[in-house]
Amino acid sequence: MKFRGFEFEDQPWFPVIIRDSMTDYLRFLFRVFKLYKSVLPVLKDALTNTKTNQILDLCSGSGGPVEMIYVNLRNTFDKDIKIVVSDMYPSELTYQFLSEKTQGGISGIKTSVDAANVHTDIKGFRTIFSGFHHFEKTKAKDVIKNAVEAGAGIAIFDGGNKSLGMILIIIIVHPVMLLLCTPFFMPFRLSRYIFTYLIPIIPFCTIWDGIISIIRLYSPDELLQIARNATNGNFIWTSGKVKNKFGMSIAYLVGYPGK
Repeated sequence: MKFRGFEFEDQPWFPVIIRDSMTDYLRFLFRVFKLYKSVLPVLKDALTNTKTNQILDLCSGSGGPVEMIYVNLRNTFDKDIKIVVSDMYPSELTYQFLSEKTQGGISGIKTSVDAANVHTDIKGFRTIFSGFHHFEKTKAKDVIKNAVEAGAGIAIFDGGNKSLGMILIIIIVHPVMLLLCTPFFMPFRLSRYIFTYLIPIIPFCTIWDGIISIIRLYSPDELLQIARNATNGNFIWTSGKVKNKFGMSIAYLVGYPGK
C-alpha cells in the first residue's frame, strides 16, 4: 500500500477558521490564474452528452474553480447554467459571497454533503475539482458508485504534476503568495490575518496539504480502473490528461449513463 499521509483539511477536529482560509486561498489561485481553464472543453462535452445545465460540485471547499467555470459556461455554453457547491465541511460565508456575486448562478448547500452518499434529492451533473485525491481507493470507488446509482454523470479533475519539482514549487510559491495576496482574498476574515502573519498556521498547513495532495494524485489509468470497478458497464467512461498554460497536468475522469 502506497504512502498517503493525512491532510489537515480532512480532519473533523481541524478549526473551521483555518480550513476556510486555506480553501479561500485555493479559490483565489484557481480564479486569478485560471488553473482549470483547459478542462472546459472536456466538461462542455460531458454536459452536452448528458443534456444538462445543472452542475452539482462536490468537495467544493470554498468553491474551488467554479467561479471561473461558471462565468465561462454562462458566456460560451448556456446562459442559464447553474452550479450548486457542496462539501463535507461547507463554507457558508463563502457560499453566500459567491451567490451574491453571481446573482444566484452559484448557490451553496449549507449542510454537510458526503460525496459518497449524496442525498437523492440533490440533482445535477456532478463535478469534483482538486478533491478526488482526498479519497483512498475504497472511498473513491464509493463516490463513483453513488453517482452511478443515482444515474448522474460525473466529471473528476485533479491538477498537479506528481514530481519532486511540483513539491518544491509548493514549498516556495505558497508562502510567498500567502504573504503577498492575503489582503485580496474574499470574503474578509480577520482570523486570516492573525493566522497568516502573526501565527503562520495557514501557510504551514497549506504547504503540508499541498505536498500530501501531490503524493496522493491518481493517474488517468488509476481513475479509469476505479470507475470500472464501481460500475457494471452501463456507464460510458473516458479518462485522460490535459495541461494548463503553466504546464501543470490535470488528470480527468468523465462518466455518464450510456444511451
